[in-house]
Amino acid sequence: MTPKRILIIVGWVILIVLICVFIVNIGDKKTEEGFSTAKVTKGDIVQTVSATGTVNPVAMVLVGTQVSGTIKHIYVDFNSPVKKGQVIAEIDPSLFEAQVEQARANVLVAKANLKKAEATLADAAKNLERTKTLFAKDLIARSELDTAETNYQTALAQVGAAKAQLAQAEAVLKSAETNLRYTKIVSPVDGVVISRNVDVGQTVAASFQTPTLFTIARDLTKMQINTNVAEADIGKIAVGQTVNFTVDAYPDEVFNGQVSQIRLAPTNIQNVVTYDVVILVDNPELKLKPGMTANVSIITAERRDVLRVPNSALRIFLERLRKEAESKPEGTGVWVLKEGKPKFVKVTLGVSDGNYTEVISGLEEGQEVVVDTRTRAQQKSSSALLRFFR
Repeated sequence: MTPKRILIIVGWVILIVLICVFIVNIGDKKTEEGFSTAKVTKGDIVQTVSATGTVNPVAMVLVGTQVSGTIKHIYVDFNSPVKKGQVIAEIDPSLFEAQVEQARANVLVAKANLKKAEATLADAAKNLERTKTLFAKDLIARSELDTAETNYQTALAQVGAAKAQLAQAEAVLKSAETNLRYTKIVSPVDGVVISRNVDVGQTVAASFQTPTLFTIARDLTKMQINTNVAEADIGKIAVGQTVNFTVDAYPDEVFNGQVSQIRLAPTNIQNVVTYDVVILVDNPELKLKPGMTANVSIITAERRDVLRVPNSALRIFLERLRKEAESKPEGTGVWVLKEGKPKFVKVTLGVSDGNYTEVISGLEEGQEVVVDTRTRAQQKSSSALLRFFR
């Protein structure tokens, strides 16, 4: 028998079976309603808000340079632990050392000029005193006294100018010494180097903005997760809530954290508004690395040993049985069976975890609620098809 003939025979067999199932459905005049039920039970319900985020150090410091030059030495690398004040790199100091020496020489010149001006002032003061004495005895003319006074005032002004020049030279020296110190790049905090952006021999320019040479994480035993929570869920989030999360590197391990901050600045991407929720996490074993993606569950509500019903019971909508039901469905409720017929019962609901919902009032433990409905004909059809394909 050819494969083509086999396929034709199989096709006819399937068609005959489907026709038989259809005839069974048509011939079943009684479309009795079959119900699947579940009991009202007691248990725990944990309501969560799911989000994704990125693991980051609590504090990251960008280390740059305030002077331009060529990198002469680098003393740390990626993952190097550093201490506050530790030298981690050095810019070639030759040019800056020369500037310091020139500034020091200018200070010496300014000091010498000040001494010269002070000497000139002292001479002018003495000359003024002698001139005053002679003028008092009418031995010299008035013009000579005026000249002596003018020379004194000029010498006094020169002393002031010399002092200003000395102060200016000292300021230039201080600036040059500061720039020389800046050639040694030091760590501002205790931490770990997580990024190095320069190599020996590379020229860095600080003319317009400070270039970033290193990124240092302050303390990797304390991490934070920055998550994006949708605006529909942000009202459920509060500082202090417990958080469970996993990362792809350890899929079987659940980590814990706590909501520490809900940032008010929204993020709007294609009209989807989210808010940054910051979660603090202990990382004593350093398993969590910066940049890891975290799948976060923020626990917004928790109920222990409460009545609960499956969420499917809340989605049942028996439109065709409204007339037969003993009570009309109004408000929030579930369907229970009473003598084989559905009865709508109002309930007061609490929190939900997506599978179960808390029942505050309206039901008792052990009651059976309708969670699914199918006619007998539908059940027979499904059973027949299932038996055939098995």
